[in-house]
Amino acid sequence: MTASSPTSAHRARRRFGQHFLKDRDVVDEVITTIAPCPGQTFVEIGPGLGALTEPLLDAGVNLQVIEIDRDLVTMMKRRAEEHDRLTVHNADALVFDLRSIKPVNDNLRVVGNLPYNISTPLIFHLLRFRDSITDMHFMLQNEVVDRLVADAGDRAYGRLSVMTQLYCVPEKMFEVGPRAFSPPPKVDSAVIRMTPREQPAAEVYDLQVFEALVKTAFSMRRKTLRNSLRRLVDQPQWERAGIDPSRRAETLHVVEFAALSNEVSGI
Repeated sequence: MTASSPTSAHRARRRFGQHFLKDRDVVDEVITTIAPCPGQTFVEIGPGLGALTEPLLDAGVNLQVIEIDRDLVTMMKRRAEEHDRLTVHNADALVFDLRSIKPVNDNLRVVGNLPYNISTPLIFHLLRFRDSITDMHFMLQNEVVDRLVADAGDRAYGRLSVMTQLYCVPEKMFEVGPRAFSPPPKVDSAVIRMTPREQPAAEVYDLQVFEALVKTAFSMRRKTLRNSLRRLVDQPQWERAGIDPSRRAETLHVVEFAALSNEVSGI
């Protein structure tokens, strides 16, 4: 099988955010970017009509697919009868426990053409299993990819950038136009590689405090940090962290958010 065909009997369901990859050249570029090797264990989230599934199996990997659409699961299970390296899970990826999958060799490699309506919460969910993951390659809305890779000071820099970069090194690989999908989305897409760090970018004493600071700071990003975080941070804590509270959230690097949250934690 090659890329998904728009003539497939299965109709894309809006509630699942389905846009099936159909462009053979794009599929080839994605597979080349992923560079699968025989014997590796892959998890594919939302395999859809199998545009990436078959090339991955052809590469000799052990493939576990997670699909919420029961009709597509039925199609995938028929393929699994012909592939002893393919396992199908009818499940919601937002709550699926990746620790239930035991890789044959090394850690898991995760791939997927993710539904754009759940991409951010799904990434946050997957970060919980970062110690079990070698890398992640996703097709996402281009705007989301730009937010993931943004540096402090960039307009796209925000909560998603900080929380992701604390644990991963994100790399934008290439952009993909709407015509590569059926039905075509109304936005451009891009492929991103996310590689979990061996150690977080900064030491965080209390993750809940860190998350609260980051979320609150960016919820009022036009305000100075003194105003947006006035209920969470006092003047001595600003001074000990070495951060000027007249700055705005988008100017703080991950390590600075960590230093501030550690002062607030008081550990």
